[in-house]
Parts: sequence; C-alpha cells; structure tokens
Amino acid sequence: MTKSPLIYAIIPARAGSKGVPEKNIRELGGHPLLAWSVAAAKKSRYINRVFISTDSDKYAAIAARYGAEAPFLRPAVFAGDRASDRDFFIHAINWLQEHEGAVPDIWVHLRPTTPLRDPQLIDEAIARFINEPNATSLRSAHEAPESPAKWFKLNDDGSFDGLMGNTWLNMPRQDCPKGYNPDGYVDLVRSENIRASEEMYFPRMLAYVSPPVREVDTAEDLEFLEYEVRNGHILLSYLNDCINVK
Repeated sequence: MTKSPLIYAIIPARAGSKGVPEKNIRELGGHPLLAWSVAAAKKSRYINRVFISTDSDKYAAIAARYGAEAPFLRPAVFAGDRASDRDFFIHAINWLQEHEGAVPDIWVHLRPTTPLRDPQLIDEAIARFINEPNATSLRSAHEAPESPAKWFKLNDDGSFDGLMGNTWLNMPRQDCPKGYNPDGYVDLVRSENIRASEEMYFPRMLAYVSPPVREVDTAEDLEFLEYEVRNGHILLSYLNDCINVK
C-alpha cells in the first residue's frame, strides 16, 4: 500500500505593505485577510498541518487564533521587499529539520492576498499533484480575458510593438494563443525541489486552471471583495467559529 505524502500548508504574511498598509491583517468580512487562507487550509482533507511564515509576533498570534501553527518568526533578511518565495520556504524547512527532524513531502503555498478560495478546489489540485509524481510543482492561474499576443510593449523611442511579435496584432482574437494569469489560488511544490534548485517550480510545473479570482493589491480590491462576501462564503462559518470560542 502506497504511503500517503506528508502535506503542510504555509501562509507567507510579512508585516507591513507599501500599497495597502498592514494588508495581510486588513479585515475582510470581519476577519483578518490572512485568516481566510488559514481557514481554506484547515478545511482541506489533505493538509496535515498549517504554518504561518511571518516576521511579526502580532501576525503570528492572529494566525494562531484561527488555527495555524506559529512556532518560528521569519528573520528580517527573508522578509524584505526583495525576498523570494524560496527564501521563506528554506527557512521553514531548516527550522522543521532542526527542531522536528522531518519535513513534509509537499508544501501547499497559500498567499493571503487571494482570500476567497473553495477548499474542494484546493483538494482537487492536491489530488492531481499526488497522482503525478513526476511533477515538481503545480501552480494555479485563470484564463486572461485578452490574449497576451494582443498586448503591446513600449519601446525606448516611445513607439509600441506587439509583445509577442506584430503578426498577431492583425489576427482574429480566436486564433491567438490563450494566456493565463497566475492568481495564488493554490500552488504546490515538493521539499526536495525547493532544496535542490533556485528555480524550485521546475522542470515540470503542472497547470491548474482555477476560476477567476480577485487578488488584493489595492484598497479598492478589498472593497470589491467585501461586497462579494456580504452574500456569504463557504469559509465564513469556520472563521466565525474561531472568534466565538470562549
């Protein structure tokens, strides 16, 4: 019988934000933004443990209230604007190896800035990844409304050219290649691949085509999402239960 892989979720949430101040703990539907990712992970059938990777004691305490583990703080060197995804993964892997002697087979990367997820779709992506052992990662994206073949690039002389060449600009829209926007709905990667390469998602990155979702980059994005959750969301029951526990 094949042993089930050990699967941990990690939610990166450094303090501060230039675009939206304290973005990761801004409220959506009465709950901090990062809590929505914790809830999605906790409702998964496959995820064994949920970790927060943050440089803030305050953020760690908030995440723990909603069910995440916060046994470490991310060093400042891995929390700046120039820090990569791999930096906080390596920090978490090293901490687990040192303190627990083992690391997960698979990491589920859930960015707080994509809060409105369906745990069933997360599980769908995980199941597919488990069934494709030759894949080194899986990343989600939704179909772009406009093909990148129709996009322009701006030249130094102030002129435009087609981003993918000028031939496509004259072609019918339906003949152009489709493009997909990475959206942070669910990303998966193996610990062994994170350790092995700076390009940790490759050589074989599976595609998971997610439903269109809105990411939080501006205050207006939060306002739009607030409107969406007014009619309810699958994760609200879990979130409300967390703050109502006496």
